Amino acid sequence: MALSNSQYDAIMRAYGQQQFKNRHEQEERVAQVYQKVPVIKELDQSISSRAVACARRLLEGDKGALNELREEIADLREQKGVLLRSAGFAPDYMEMRYRCGDCKDTGYSDGVKCHCFRQSEMRYLYAQSNIEQIVTVENFNTFSTEYFDDTRVIPQLNRTVKQYMAQVAETCRNFTREFSTEGGNLLFTGPTGVGKTFLTNCIAKELIDQYYSVIYLSANDLFEVFSKNRFDYQDEEDMKGMYQYILDCDLLIIDDLGTELNNSFTSSELFYCINERLNSRKSTIISTNHPINELRDRYTERVTSRLISHYTIIPIYGDDIRIRKKAKRTD
Repeated sequence: MALSNSQYDAIMRAYGQQQFKNRHEQEERVAQVYQKVPVIKELDQSISSRAVACARRLLEGDKGALNELREEIADLREQKGVLLRSAGFAPDYMEMRYRCGDCKDTGYSDGVKCHCFRQSEMRYLYAQSNIEQIVTVENFNTFSTEYFDDTRVIPQLNRTVKQYMAQVAETCRNFTREFSTEGGNLLFTGPTGVGKTFLTNCIAKELIDQYYSVIYLSANDLFEVFSKNRFDYQDEEDMKGMYQYILDCDLLIIDDLGTELNNSFTSSELFYCINERLNSRKSTIISTNHPINELRDRYTERVTSRLISHYTIIPIYGDDIRIRKKAKRTD
């Protein structure tokens, strides 16, 4: 699940291309200013020549040269700023501009991977998780209530399955619209084939398109990462990286919780993951075939307590949509 060397190289090449683009755009802005206000070019040349002269004086032992240079350059830059504003340019118009100001488009800040690098990693991992092609088909644009039953009324809600699913879809859309300010966590429950995974794919597509870091894992894959992080020393570095991504990504989607082999290890790791993400205010979406009471029996009370207290629980009702679609095609 970790990045391959070729994927890492691709990310670094993208940073190199961005740096080249930054320099080219700056050169164009500088040329534009020099053409419109030639005296600014003379000021820049003066700043450069005085810096060289200062360096020479420092090498010769003149300790006061640096203070003099600072005063002279400050004066020249003030003149430059006045000329830029009078010509209709912003004071920083000639400066380098970065897509990410924290790492200045290098990918690393203070010797560690920048948040923008981690987002690039997330996108590769997202593609690696085999969901990238799925969400081109399963997204809000293709979601339809056509195959949901409009005759069967859900007693406790007094509305049909179709009406209820329209409401659920709107709840999911609101989740993505308010994600930047509200975040939040969702728990989809319901039998196989009623649309839980489709809805999580809709949300994943929307947030990935907004450049949020999203990791989508089946429960089996999630606990495989947990297990390798704990016990597989051969891939220790890669697994620790993936483990950290799971804890740090903007949105973690755990699909089909309850299909994995259950034991004390999976229960403790699930609690740690859920609790850590709650503490760091990171959002999580879980889908499961098990209702809450079965989750309580399957996992610990601590796990279900966190889910009940901090997740919006969305039960999904109805029949297997795949069967309904097949039946409708044969009508």
